[in-house]
Amino acid sequence: MTLHPINQWVVPEETAQTARASFPKGNIYMKMYDELGSLYVDKDFEELFPVKCGQSAISPARLALITIMQFSEGLTDRQAADAVRGRIDWKYALGFKLTDPGFDASVLCEFRKRLCEHNLSDQLLDLMLSHFKKHDLIKARGMQRTDSTQVIAAIRQVNRLELAGETLRAALNEIATVAPDWLREVVTDDWFDRYSSRFDDYRLPKKKNEREQVALQIGIDGHHLLHQIWFGGNAQLSLQQLSSVEILRHIWIQQYAIINCKIHWRNKETTGFPQNSICIESPYDTDARNSSKRDINWTGYSVHLTETCDKETPNLITNVETTTATTPDGNVTSVIHTHLAEKDLLPSEHYVDAAFVDSYQLVESHQTYDVSMVGRVAVDSSWQASSDMGFDVAAFTIDWSQQVA
Repeated sequence: MTLHPINQWVVPEETAQTARASFPKGNIYMKMYDELGSLYVDKDFEELFPVKCGQSAISPARLALITIMQFSEGLTDRQAADAVRGRIDWKYALGFKLTDPGFDASVLCEFRKRLCEHNLSDQLLDLMLSHFKKHDLIKARGMQRTDSTQVIAAIRQVNRLELAGETLRAALNEIATVAPDWLREVVTDDWFDRYSSRFDDYRLPKKKNEREQVALQIGIDGHHLLHQIWFGGNAQLSLQQLSSVEILRHIWIQQYAIINCKIHWRNKETTGFPQNSICIESPYDTDARNSSKRDINWTGYSVHLTETCDKETPNLITNVETTTATTPDGNVTSVIHTHLAEKDLLPSEHYVDAAFVDSYQLVESHQTYDVSMVGRVAVDSSWQASSDMGFDVAAFTIDWSQQVA
């Protein structure tokens, strides 16, 4: 599809009259258009579309705004498409005629896919912030604050046994689609009984020793499959490139250990476990990590939201950083400042909680970005501070001029 450019849209007179009659006191979307005009223009998204090929595309500027409105109301794609067709306030904000038939709901999914494929997922926020700056809704060098929250991955949270079984099942399913004859040669009939159904905790043994035996059998089967792919008499280079096989290899390293040529189910006492920050929690989302914060445990990600907090202007989100769940908040502070600097949105004062503050961040933010970090310094968590033995940090006097403690 080719892009049919528009710089901005104007509300048709019939739509405007009907909307004002229907909403005499105004409406949030009507006020948004009246105050801010068109937030996006098609030229902002021209790299998503070929220069000359096929029929004209639906305005990406309008699709971008629809995506924002859809999110604000928590609508599905079908509900958003219905709103475009049937809601007067939406037609007003989008500059559509009352008789405009709208479009199929699949267009919204395709638009989001284009954004992701071209790494433009942040562009909707950045363009909006640029628009807000022009309307003086963001105070230059004002006050901002940052906090993080949990993002739960769209996967089931499983135990180690389920993870191993489901990972092997996923690999077998993909191999069966690309090399079914080869797979029949390297596995036996009993594999079908073990791996034809999803691994759910309710159908696994309840006794610890029996569960360990199942885990060991899965480990032996997975190791056999990997050995056949890499070193078997009919080794398959093409299978080594499959994503599910590579995931299987990683998870087997993390969950099993080979000692004296025998495979062992990892445990804390003898083999130990790799650190949480690299442990894959699901074969269907390899970036999701398990983490705990205070009394909350989740598998997924962390999102760090930064917003303005000046009294004279509305609170507006200025930056969003998504990380793995195990990434410490303090590791994100300098990243946030870098991205705010790129958008010319650095604050003079940045309010954060203790997790974002350490001595390095306090100095770097001031010297590099001229930003004053405001937040509680984390308490000393060393064993010396929590016991009557040894000397904690507070026991030392620092003489910087003599460089003596």
